[in-house]
Amino acid sequence: MMADQNHQVYIAREIVHHYSQLRQLQPAEQTILDLLRNQWSSMKMLDIGVGGGRTTQHFSRVVQEYIGIDYSEEMIAACQKRFHNQSKLFEVVDARDMSQFPDNSFDFILFSFNGIDVLSHRDRLKVLQEISRIGKSGGYFFFSSHSLQGLEREFNWKNKISLNPLTTYVNLIMFGLLRFFNPSLSRQQIKDADYEIIQDESHNFRLKQYYVRPQEQLNQLQADFDNVKMYSWQSGLELVTEQDLSSNTDMWLYYLCEIK
Repeated sequence: MMADQNHQVYIAREIVHHYSQLRQLQPAEQTILDLLRNQWSSMKMLDIGVGGGRTTQHFSRVVQEYIGIDYSEEMIAACQKRFHNQSKLFEVVDARDMSQFPDNSFDFILFSFNGIDVLSHRDRLKVLQEISRIGKSGGYFFFSSHSLQGLEREFNWKNKISLNPLTTYVNLIMFGLLRFFNPSLSRQQIKDADYEIIQDESHNFRLKQYYVRPQEQLNQLQADFDNVKMYSWQSGLELVTEQDLSSNTDMWLYYLCEIK
């Protein structure tokens, strides 16, 4: 299974070490931290796919109650070591089955760094249902996901040409590797698809990841979430108009949803 194959990457010592060194929020995460600043002190938060604790240091200090979970025991051990005075905040939990949490448990649920993308389509929908169950009505779910729209540009070799010969060389090497690891995928196939599983450059092409069109992502959220807003991960700005979205080439987007 896709999630189990990717799990082997997330228990590797060098990968755990990498995530344990990360400190900064991404621009879109900082946007939401600022946007909800008047509500944090009354919120109970679940941080799914907490990794090495990158987001813990920013959110745990402002919310009323914080729990960080990951399906990698090694990642959770790294968090407990990093935040040794708060080790009880972390648990080994698979997002596909969060049955230890009662219904309507959390005011804010975060699934950052495209963590939901290491799952198959079926498992992804299962996670969304679980999040809807454990999230309080009127609460928030905030997550990032790879954009198939952004990937289209990566599959066009002409976009790899730069005025700098060295940059062009590196870009073309990465393009060649992307095609090598995804031999059956064409640019037209990506253009026509709602979602695709891509073995991308993450951790030296060791991960298979889910890429989705923004409209398809909105469709997946429709049943359990309201008032979905999209943000550029690079600028942190909300994509308000159709033009904002159609011209966006970010490799992933952030989604802020209200739980029904």
